Amino acid sequence: MSTAKPIYASMRSIGAYVPPKILSNEDLEKIVDTTDEWIVKRTGIKERHIADSDVATSDLAVEAARDAIARAELEVEDIDLVLCATVTPDYFNMPATACIISNKLGIKNVQAFDISAACSGFVYGLSIAKAFIESGMKRNVLLIGAEKFSSIVDYTDRSTCILFGDGAGAAVISATQDPDERIIDIHASADGSYADFLMTPSPGSVNPASCEAIEQGLQYVKMKGNETFKLAVKTLTKDVREILEKNEIPAEKIDHFVPHQANYRIIKAVGDALKMRDDQIVRTVHKYGNTSAASIPMAINDIYEEGRLRYGDLMLLDTFGGGLTWASALLPFAGKNP
Repeated sequence: MSTAKPIYASMRSIGAYVPPKILSNEDLEKIVDTTDEWIVKRTGIKERHIADSDVATSDLAVEAARDAIARAELEVEDIDLVLCATVTPDYFNMPATACIISNKLGIKNVQAFDISAACSGFVYGLSIAKAFIESGMKRNVLLIGAEKFSSIVDYTDRSTCILFGDGAGAAVISATQDPDERIIDIHASADGSYADFLMTPSPGSVNPASCEAIEQGLQYVKMKGNETFKLAVKTLTKDVREILEKNEIPAEKIDHFVPHQANYRIIKAVGDALKMRDDQIVRTVHKYGNTSAASIPMAINDIYEEGRLRYGDLMLLDTFGGGLTWASALLPFAGKNP
């Protein structure tokens, strides 16, 4: 009879990167019919970071990944799976941005692929990493959320251009035999009947690349803002309540509630509904905007670098994005203190 200890997946490190250029609300006032007051009131966003034209999503990802690997005290040779969550890949369809990232990092002969779950991509990726590790197939997974959202934003559309920014976050998910370090639970789901709430219509098999598609601006992100807002608050609140109840963890035991940083009003509504204390809720939307799949790891990295995230702290992640997709996760931070 085997007496081997079970293998668990744990978050061993976190890292992030944002490009230096900042696009403020005052800058946007010069581009579209909007004001700083209007943007802040509706979204809570003050500024967002924008990558230069010669910087790709993979370049942002590599910077974040280097931090995560170093903080995990690993070498690139120790990584045996690379996952990249993104909806702004370096190239449409292929090759996967994860493959390009691997090459730039010097990771050779290792499985690498992308995840397309929009803003939920990082937590979706967390579930994949957990499955690979706990099945015994992998030991150290490099999980990245990276977006150059400015490449699919129409800067004449004030309803979307105020929302999005560029950046990347990365984590190393590693095998452990310590049950106190394990990723406790992950919920992930989707409902494609709401696909038109948030989408980029072209290029794709429905609307292949063409002069007509470009003239119609179908290469840019389209969003039904009011409908998405209402459904996001309802879905996120329900999902978080379910994962807490299932694992018999009261909300007051959460050290850091890390919601997707899309809109301050959504974050506040969900936090209020769950009766979260203000000091539990992580907010970075004001300085980064919505960075889609990079949002949650970037927010985790912020509290790590501020010294607020410590070994053993319990995190609750919660996200909602195009698809529509949503996901939540309960996990302790198992990395070294900064």
